[in-house]
Amino acid sequence: MTAIMGHSENDNGHAINPKTEHFIFGQGLCKSFSTSESRIDVLREVEFHVDTGETIAIVGASGIGKSTFLHILGTLDRPDSGFLYFQGRNVFQLDDIQLAKHRNTAIGFVFQFHHLLLEFSALENAMMPALINGFDRKKAEEAAEEVLIRVGLQERLTHRVNELSGGEQQRVALARALVLKPSLLLADEPTGNLDKENSDQVHDLLFELNQELSMTMVVVTHNMELASMVSRKVTIAAGQLVEI
Repeated sequence: MTAIMGHSENDNGHAINPKTEHFIFGQGLCKSFSTSESRIDVLREVEFHVDTGETIAIVGASGIGKSTFLHILGTLDRPDSGFLYFQGRNVFQLDDIQLAKHRNTAIGFVFQFHHLLLEFSALENAMMPALINGFDRKKAEEAAEEVLIRVGLQERLTHRVNELSGGEQQRVALARALVLKPSLLLADEPTGNLDKENSDQVHDLLFELNQELSMTMVVVTHNMELASMVSRKVTIAAGQLVEI
């Protein structure tokens, strides 16, 4: 996730366009928040790229803008300025409906709090993105069951959320994020509420799935064990991404 300016050259000396060369390319991204008394510039002309299959951790103290950056990367929030190219497509030129479709099909999200629907079963929760995407119920069930089995919940498909342990709930959330086989997984403190044993299991599962699905993964974490497993680590300082 290094900063890039303009065009560069490949090994043959030919010019390449970073907007299409990289899986994700962003430049000039700014984001600020204002209160009645002040304005906080969280991101300042951020430039970066992410390549296919990379695993990246964003680390650092609370309040430096890690989640803000992740939300922009996932198009949950729009920057004040700048652009973000996703597989060569300038995603912030899309309208809100098109952007929602992009999020649903291309990106999986896992958060510290699982945000599962308590009145539904593990299978029904994992089905939701497929149903939103227009799958018929049978096809959605098949896709959800496949990924729930992969994350080790084959015996818990029909259990409601409140019948599952914390580690099982987070695995349902992971299955829901992966049911459409997205090319990008974004995780914000994915094991922040789990004990060490469950955290280690989820960490191992994330990296196994990264390999199996050739999936790019960006994770915000305070967990240094998780951060040590990724291919690149960055932090945010003075509104800029900084390699560690």
